[in-house]
Amino acid sequence: MSLPLVAIVGRPNVGKSTLFNRFLGRAQAVVDDAPGITRDRHIARAEWNGRPFYLVDTGGWVPEGADAMERRIIEQVLKAVEECELVLFVVDARSGLQPHDATIGRALLERGVNPVLVANKVDSATIEADVGEFAALGMGETTWGVSAMEGRGIGDLLDEVVARIPARATGADESPAIRIAVLGRPNVGKSSIVNRLLGEERVIVDDRPGTTRDAIDAPFRFHGREMILVDTAGIRRKLASQPDFEFYATLRATRALESSDVALLVLDATEPISRQDLRIARLIDDAGKACVWVFNKWDIVKKDDKTSGQMLLAAREQISFQSYAPAEFVSALTVQRISRLPERIVEVYEAARVKVPTAELNDRIRRAVEQNPPKPVGGGRPLRVYYATQVRVAPPTFALFVSQPQRLAREYERYLAREIREAFGFIGNPIRLQVRRSR
Repeated sequence: MSLPLVAIVGRPNVGKSTLFNRFLGRAQAVVDDAPGITRDRHIARAEWNGRPFYLVDTGGWVPEGADAMERRIIEQVLKAVEECELVLFVVDARSGLQPHDATIGRALLERGVNPVLVANKVDSATIEADVGEFAALGMGETTWGVSAMEGRGIGDLLDEVVARIPARATGADESPAIRIAVLGRPNVGKSSIVNRLLGEERVIVDDRPGTTRDAIDAPFRFHGREMILVDTAGIRRKLASQPDFEFYATLRATRALESSDVALLVLDATEPISRQDLRIARLIDDAGKACVWVFNKWDIVKKDDKTSGQMLLAAREQISFQSYAPAEFVSALTVQRISRLPERIVEVYEAARVKVPTAELNDRIRRAVEQNPPKPVGGGRPLRVYYATQVRVAPPTFALFVSQPQRLAREYERYLAREIREAFGFIGNPIRLQVRRSR
C-alpha cells in the first residue's frame, strides 16, 4: 500500500506554503507576502509520530478566476482533491471569513470532501477568540487555530492529520516480488527501457514527451526471481502550466515510488544533469529507496575510454546527496548493456536488507571516533559517542547514542555514515542515522 496523500487548499495568501514548510521542517515551497506566488504544486514526504504521508501544496484557489492561469489552478486543485485521502482547508484568521472561503467550502462539500478546517495566522489570544466565526462554513465543530509562521498549534493539527489518514499496510500484505519504479523526466526513454527488460513492446513508446500518463505494472523473472517493473509518467517541474493529467500522473509516479523496493533513475546521457533530475533524485532519497542510475541513449554519445568515468564523476558532484548509487550506461535503442540492469537491481535490493552485527558496527564507530573525535556545536565540554545499533533495514537505519545529541554536527553524522558505508557496503542505498541521548 502506498502512502496517503494530504492536500493543502485555500484561497491565495492564507499561508498554505508556510504551513507546508512547517510540516516538513524545511523551506521547500516559496513563501512571499504577495498573493498567488504558488503556481506550481509541490509534493514532499512528511512524517509525524512514525506515520509517513505525502503532502501536496496547491496554488491559490480563486473561485470564478478571471484569467486563464487562475482557471488552470482551480482545475488542478480539484484534481488534487480527488486524488488525496485528506484535505486541509486553510483560511486566514486575521482577515476573518471571506466570500471566497464560503465558495471554496461549498465546492469541497459538494464533492463529498470532509476537510480539516485550519484557521492560520492565529498569533494571539485575541485572534484565537475570533476563530469561531468559521463554523459558518459547515465543516464540523472543530476549527484548528494555528500559526504556521510561529509553529503554534502545529503538533495538535498533525495529531489530527495522522488520525484521519489510513495506516500503511505492512508485513504479509507486501508482495515478495521486487518492485522497481522506473523514474525520470519526460522523454528520457523510460518506457523503452521497460520494454527491453520485458523483451516485448508492452508499453507504448512515442517520441513525444508525456506518452505514459499512468503507472503501469509489468511482471517478469530474472534467474527465477520475481520482479515487477513500474513504468511511470515523466515527472515535470512546472506542473501548473501543464494539463490536469500531468499532475495526476505525477502523483501516481510518486506513489509508485513509495510502494517500490528499488528505483531506476533514468538520465539522458546526451544532456547535462538538470534541476528536474535533481528533484527526482531527491524524491528517491527522501523515500529511502535503493537506487540505480541509468544513463540512457549511450549509443549516440560521442565518447572515448574516459567519457563514462568523467560523466559519472560530474553526476556524483551534482547529485552529491545520492552519490552512493551505482550507474549503468545503456541504450534502449540498441539494447546495449540492458542485460546488466536486473543484476544491479538485485544487488541494491539485497544490500538494503543487510544486517550488521552490533559488535562489528561498534568496533568501526569506535575507531572512527578515535581517528576524528566529534567537536560539539558551540564548543563546551566534549561530546561522547557511546554506541550504535542497527534498528531497521530498507533503508539501513542506525541508532547512535551520544551524550548531547543537539550538539552533534550534521557534518559529523555524515562522516560516521561514510564510515559505515565504507565498512559494510550498502551499495545503492541511503544510510539513516538516528541520534539519541544516552545517559
